Amino acid sequence: MAYNVASLTRLCEQFESLPGIGKKTAQRLALYVISQPKQKAKDFSDAILNAADSIKRCAVCQNLTDSELCPVCANPTRNKSIICVVCDPRDVIAFERLNEFDGVYHVLHGLISPMDRVGPDDLTIKELLKRLDGSVKEVIMATNPTVEGEATAMYISKLIKPLGIKVSRLAYGIPVGGNLEYADDVTLFRALEGRNEM
Repeated sequence: MAYNVASLTRLCEQFESLPGIGKKTAQRLALYVISQPKQKAKDFSDAILNAADSIKRCAVCQNLTDSELCPVCANPTRNKSIICVVCDPRDVIAFERLNEFDGVYHVLHGLISPMDRVGPDDLTIKELLKRLDGSVKEVIMATNPTVEGEATAMYISKLIKPLGIKVSRLAYGIPVGGNLEYADDVTLFRALEGRNEM
C-alpha cells in the first residue's frame, strides 16, 4: 500500500496468507470488511473464531465436524462395508454433491510426498487400518491421479490387500467434451483400463 495504516496492513497480510489470495485480492477483501457495519465485521470474526474452536476431526473417518461423529458416520443408513479413501475434506464434499455414493469415507489429510517431507506417519493411515474389521468388504482409493496420489494409493493398498479386503481404484479417463488427441498417455491408459461394458 502507498501509505501505512498498521491495522489495515495487518488485515491485508492475513488475507494474503490464505491460499490463492494475492496482494490485490487481499487488499480488496480487507477494504470490503472494514467498509461494512461494525456488527457485520464482528459477526465475520466470530464465525472464524467459532469454526476454529468447534471444528475437529471425526472420531471415525477423520473428516471435519463439529460433533464427535461427522454426519456421514452418524448416518445409520450409510453402507459401512465400503470405505472411500480421499485426500482431504474437499473430496468428500465433491462425492457428496454427486449423491450417488452410499458408503463412508476416510480422509487422509494429505498425500505421501517425500519432496514435501510428508510420510505415511503424517497421514491418517493408522486410523484407517484400525477401521478394517470384518465388516469392511471394499476400500476405494480415490486419491488424485498425480505421482503423490498414485504412490499413496499403492502404499495403502499394499497394507490392505493381505487382510483379504478388496481394494479398488477410481477409473480416470477422458473428461466429457475432451478430445483424445489432447489427452496425455496416463489419462488415455486410465480411460482404456477403466472402460465399462456397453
